[in-house]
Amino acid sequence: MNAEAAPPPQTSGARLWLLGLIPLALMAGIVVIFAALGAPGLAERRGPPVENLVVDKIALHPGVIQLTVRNDGPDAVSVRQVIVNDGFANFTSKYEQLTRLAADTIRVDYPWIEGEAYEISLLTSTGGVIPAEIPVAVETPEAGPGFYGLMALLGTYVGVIPVLLGMLWLPLLRRSKPSVIRVLIAFTIGLLVFLIVDALLEGIEIAGQGSQAFGGQALVYLGAIVGYLVLATVDSTMRSRGQAASGGAKAGGLHLALLVAVGIGLHNLGEGLAIGAAYAAGALALGALLVIGFAIHNTTEGLAVVAPVAKNRPSLKTLAGLGLLAGGPAIVGAWIGASAFNGSLVAFLLGVGAGAIAQVIVQLAPFIRNEAGQFLYPKSAGGLLGGIGVLYATSLLVSV
Repeated sequence: MNAEAAPPPQTSGARLWLLGLIPLALMAGIVVIFAALGAPGLAERRGPPVENLVVDKIALHPGVIQLTVRNDGPDAVSVRQVIVNDGFANFTSKYEQLTRLAADTIRVDYPWIEGEAYEISLLTSTGGVIPAEIPVAVETPEAGPGFYGLMALLGTYVGVIPVLLGMLWLPLLRRSKPSVIRVLIAFTIGLLVFLIVDALLEGIEIAGQGSQAFGGQALVYLGAIVGYLVLATVDSTMRSRGQAASGGAKAGGLHLALLVAVGIGLHNLGEGLAIGAAYAAGALALGALLVIGFAIHNTTEGLAVVAPVAKNRPSLKTLAGLGLLAGGPAIVGAWIGASAFNGSLVAFLLGVGAGAIAQVIVQLAPFIRNEAGQFLYPKSAGGLLGGIGVLYATSLLVSV
């Protein structure tokens, strides 16, 4: 008979921490010595410096073009001249030289004309040219109570009101047969699938246009992973507490409705960011057609929120809370996008929304099983395709 393996020796918590810190301390010491000796063995790089200056944002004020730039490259960059439409222009900046990841605001004195197009070139100290373009010159609105009030109204139009209107389908859902409910949940999953694709594509596009130093398009996928894991953790915590309070009963429809509202809310946060940024840049016209388009497009999101509670009796207060949770983030997004737009942040948040919605789909999928336990059958497939098709069709009404 083999002797049983001896248990590992007991070690105190403090000693375990010390054992874990030893490799880190040795690595830190090596780095300090390496830097103190001037990085022996590594010769200076030959050739011209690598200059990669990115224009993050352009703001227009009377007689002034303001450019927010960031150094994406490994070497320091100095802007020496600014050319607007083939003519040199006077400019001021806060810093003489931009080190890696540093940002600066360049103020160009130029009598721009509303509606005109402008090509801007930033000339660096080494002769490099950083281009920027203003397709249509429009004055950037000043931040203030009226400005933020307008953004709140816009977020309400395109986020809160459509979702609340879509939730009015709840009485119809309550009177539907279980087979119809399954098809409608499949329809809801189709809606969410389209939202994932839409968020990922929009995030990738925005990430590709701005600074790449923080990860670029990888931020979208990183955000998706974070969103999925965060919502999965929230779901697990809610289920554990709910089962403990109800003696082990499974989570109900209200639990799923809350997850759907959170996922859609994160998506609408990213949507609001894009809308607010487009408005601040003058690329968004606040017309009736835009509002109607978003209303039709986002009304279906209200159906997605109430589908899981078709057989429940939630109070009006609960329904209103779910609607605000799903649509309200569009207001916050519009505020942030219009006043402090950052392409990297927007790309990350759009990814977070996509990942959260993917987690919601995982939770909803079991509810479309038929009596035979099948996920995909003619009716559920029709519901999935119908949801995707409806959001695709209504997305054609929206142009941001």
